[in-house]
Amino acid sequence: MTTNLIPMNGAESLIRTLVANGVDTCFANPGTSEMHFVAALDKVNGMRCVLCLFEGVATGAADGYYRMAERPAATLLHLGPGLANGLANLHNAKKAGSGIVNIVGEHASYHIRCNAPLTADIEGIARAASHWVRTSASSKAVASDGADAIAAASAPPGHIATLILPADTAWEPADGVARAPAVARRRAVSDQSVEAAAKALTAGRPVALLLGGAAVREGSLYLAGQIAAATGCTLLSEFGLSRLQRGAGRVRTRRIPYPIDAAVALLKEFKSLVLVGAKTPVGFFAYPSKPSFLMPNTCQVTELATIEDDIAGALEALVDRVGARSLAPVGVAPLARPGLPSGRITAEGIGAMLGALLPENSIVVDEAISTGRGLDSPTAGAPPHDWLNIVGGSIGFGLPAATGAAIASPDRTVVVLEGDGSAMYTLQALWTMAREKLNIKILVFANRGYQILKGELANISPAQPEGKASGILTLDNPALDWVAIAKGHGVAASSVDDLDSLASEFRRALARHGPHLIEVVS
Repeated sequence: MTTNLIPMNGAESLIRTLVANGVDTCFANPGTSEMHFVAALDKVNGMRCVLCLFEGVATGAADGYYRMAERPAATLLHLGPGLANGLANLHNAKKAGSGIVNIVGEHASYHIRCNAPLTADIEGIARAASHWVRTSASSKAVASDGADAIAAASAPPGHIATLILPADTAWEPADGVARAPAVARRRAVSDQSVEAAAKALTAGRPVALLLGGAAVREGSLYLAGQIAAATGCTLLSEFGLSRLQRGAGRVRTRRIPYPIDAAVALLKEFKSLVLVGAKTPVGFFAYPSKPSFLMPNTCQVTELATIEDDIAGALEALVDRVGARSLAPVGVAPLARPGLPSGRITAEGIGAMLGALLPENSIVVDEAISTGRGLDSPTAGAPPHDWLNIVGGSIGFGLPAATGAAIASPDRTVVVLEGDGSAMYTLQALWTMAREKLNIKILVFANRGYQILKGELANISPAQPEGKASGILTLDNPALDWVAIAKGHGVAASSVDDLDSLASEFRRALARHGPHLIEVVS
């Protein structure tokens, strides 16, 4: 449905349509083909446009924004190469079930045949990481196309919609503003699925409830804890979680480990898995003589609900089916702050420091990769907080996602746990944090190498790498100076090399609003 307003061009009609349908934040890295969109920003109230210095920051920020706001943001990207620069974090967002409306500029329709230097198959590039792709055919279609993109992005659990805007459709006259079609509700699970899950949980065999997606939000975790109280099942969660609500007073789950041997060891005891918003667990990669599926061949897998389904409703029905409605949930984490550690930097010490000082209601964005694997236990009893994981596995997620999360939740402290190698992929996000004065505290674990790859190399070659093999995995020649990098982007920074200094600097960073980076040298 389109409503007529004062005369406007296609770009203005698109921005007005975005704002009218609740998309009021745009992470932008525009070029010439998007200048009519940029010019129209001054004519429309209600759109916050956030400049990002690299397209991967824009797409990653839109991912983090959706995870916290639970509604899509837009990105503004320049032609095919600009979209291609953003694909890695669009991949992560797609795997996480985040909704994003990408606006991608295109040459004027009559200019495409000239094969100018930036001409590209934008639709082909977009399909690699989008659920919905459309090129506007005329300026009068732009508003309705934008409304359809919003509806597509908002469909549960969240989808990637890419609208390609030829320059002439942006500058030619448009009709007005369009209302987005109604978004379908999450699908209700069938009685048969509930019954099958109940039978698996009460069959008297070792069984786990494997949670993912919206199943790891506080309300659904409570229901899962009630089910565990009634059936004795174990509560597990996927390794990569879009948004886990955890901490004191919330039901705790055990994440399936990343290392394949540890995951196989954890799952070997189970004869049955019930999936709730989760997929059958598989290894990130294939390894010689190791399985792809992480549970035993004898393990029966029962799906209660997919990530698209009404997960809370499915758990409510299962609670009633197993007679758990009056039971207190098991696995509720008590408030338990560890003491502040002292001495040299260790992963265990970092975990204890976070557990001791993590602010209540904070948002943790975790791309710590190797260092972060042991942080679950020491932070489990910290005050309630949200934990955002990289889901798609494409590194360069942490800093951009934190940017988007902070914009979506300006009253909350965001803490980033970041590897030094990963941070280099999208370090331009630091500038946006400084420009927007975002309350983000960043711990960069400077182990001077791609530590995870050193471990992977050791898995296939027990000999200590040297020469060319060693050189391709190290970041110490020259060493990255994270204090200089941060300050060069306008972010306050400090460096520590022991746990006492880390606690002191983290406290100092928390006491002041705005971004602060701490380089943790180990």
